[in-house]
Amino acid sequence: MSADITVELIITGVVQGVGFRWFVEREAGKSGLSGFVKNRDDGSVLVRARGDSFRIEQFMERIKAGPSHAIIEGMKVHWGVEVEDEDFHIAF
Repeated sequence: MSADITVELIITGVVQGVGFRWFVEREAGKSGLSGFVKNRDDGSVLVRARGDSFRIEQFMERIKAGPSHAIIEGMKVHWGVEVEDEDFHIAF
């Protein structure tokens, strides 16, 4: 079993008001990740997640696709951030 890694994603585009946070929460749950997803004041969405590298990579690929009403224009990736959450949830 591989060691957990952590990642922070900042997703831009049409990602608020389209069910994107719920999509991310569901996909993280399927992958067994911990962390959170949160809307940001600038219209982007912040995701912090922890899990093994294979599951994180798969999760990131699904996030790039997004739910049907979202339009993903960009995704900034920062590795090695702090993620203390034991489950994955929508943060407010």
